[in-house]
Order: sequence, then C-alpha cells, then structure tokens
Amino acid sequence: MAFKNSPFRFQMVDVSLLDPDPAHVRQSINEEALKGLTNAVRKLGIIQPIVVRPAADDRYSVIAGERRRQAAIQAGETQVPVIVRDCSDEDALEVRVFENIGLGVRSALEPRDMATAIQAIAQRFASPEEAAQYFGRAPTWLAQATAAANLSEKVTALLDAGKISSTGAAVQLEKLARKNEAKAESLIEQIEQLPDGEKMSKKDMDEVLAVAPASSEPTEAAPSPVAPAPAVNQPEPAAAAMDTPPWEAPPDAPQPTPTPRTKVNPGKVKLVAELLGLSEEDEETILARLIDEFLSLRGG
Repeated sequence: MAFKNSPFRFQMVDVSLLDPDPAHVRQSINEEALKGLTNAVRKLGIIQPIVVRPAADDRYSVIAGERRRQAAIQAGETQVPVIVRDCSDEDALEVRVFENIGLGVRSALEPRDMATAIQAIAQRFASPEEAAQYFGRAPTWLAQATAAANLSEKVTALLDAGKISSTGAAVQLEKLARKNEAKAESLIEQIEQLPDGEKMSKKDMDEVLAVAPASSEPTEAAPSPVAPAPAVNQPEPAAAAMDTPPWEAPPDAPQPTPTPRTKVNPGKVKLVAELLGLSEEDEETILARLIDEFLSLRGG
C-alpha cells in the first residue's frame, strides 16, 4: 500500500522505544546545530510528531524526525508524540527525501517574518540578555536575528519593490545608514532610479560598505516603523550574518577552559639552576637553556 493511502494512528510513546533507521539518508547530525533544537524541545516539547513505523519487539523505527528524537533524549523527555504508519523501505526513503528538499510539511519563513516573530517573543522579557537566554543564544545573536524587523521605511520600500535582492542586502544598507547617513541616502537614491527588473545585490552592497568612509559625526538611524528590538543597544549585525539566517546558526559554543600549567617541583628547579649556573628565580631562562642543551645533544 502506498504511503499516502496507509492508515495511521497518533500516540504518545516512550522515547526509548524509538530506534534510528540504519538506512536513513541523514548519516551525520551536526552536534552544535542540534543544541538549538534541543533547547526548543526543552522549552516547548516536540512540536511536530515524529513519524515512525512498527518494528520488532513492540518497538518503532523512525521514518522522519531523527533529529527530534535525539533532541528529545538530550532534553530529558521521556514521552514523545508519534504518528505510526506502515510503509515499505522504498516509501520511507521517498518521504525523507521529499521532506528535506522542502516539499514536505515545512516551509522556511521569509527572513523579515522570522525576525518580527523573534522580536515579538523577545519583547516579553525585561532585557535583551534575558530574551537571548530564553532562546539559548547570546545577546549578539538576538541583535542579528531581529535586525530585519527594524528596517527604515525607505529601505523597506526598496525591498518590497524588488530593488534590493534580499533581506540581507537590506540589512547591510541599514548598517551603512548608521555609519554614514549621507552615503546611505545617496545609495538609496541610486537604487530608486534602477530600471524595473534590476536590483542591488548583497555582493554589491558589501562592496559599497567596504569603500564607504566613516562619518565624522555619529548619525541617528532612520526611524523604524515597528517597535525597537530589545537588543537595540547590542553590537550591530556582522556583514556575513545574513548569509546564514541567525536562527539557523548553532548556539554559541562554550569557551574552552585553559589548561593550568603544571607546577614544576621547586627542588628540581633549584638543582637544574645550580647545574647550569643560573638563578633559580628565572624559570624562563632555565627552560630556554635546557632546550638549547637538549638540541645541542641531539645535534651531536
């Protein structure tokens, strides 16, 4: 029976009863990227049920949702929602491929829509730091993620008219306006005069930013048609931030703790210093001399 005609049932099952399919097309999962999904599951649970099929010993094999299964385990969930469907190996493969090339149940939000939604959630919190912590990210991420929600009227009009190629390019133009308002106004006028069908690409915008001189006096950003983002005082988005939507970027990795230097036995230091005729107080000189002696021996 074809997948679309197969009967199905919804139920809550113990996550320990779900097994990954060895033949799944997704053979590797980025652990850093998985942290973002784990944070979402920890906050809200599994939003979209995992699609599974019956397996031996009353267990289930995952058809679609392997990342959700792993995130649920990492988030400490015990029960997860699943949709159980019988299907062949061939159908399972097709479901996975079609879902992941955008023909499945998901469709990415337009960047401005996502930025506006993130900003609406962030405004519930007292500070950008609290909001960012809720998302499991840094405040700088929040500033980047909401930048597209705060475009000025002129830039928004150019984007809506198709004169700017992408939301990322529009954010770059807004950034230029903060650095050099006169230069930005001149560029906006040039873009407005582009013939129908022509547009300013993000690459062109990056080139303009690279040569734009800094303004001698600070200028205010153009008024925003929406409420300011909570992260308005955070550092401005980096030029490459919009290449990959910030909400798809993995959470900031914790900084590694420096390995403490092993303390050398003071008695040994004193003995070596006496043999070399050096002061035991100058450990760096002792070390340098030992290296020279060692290299000399190896060379001989």
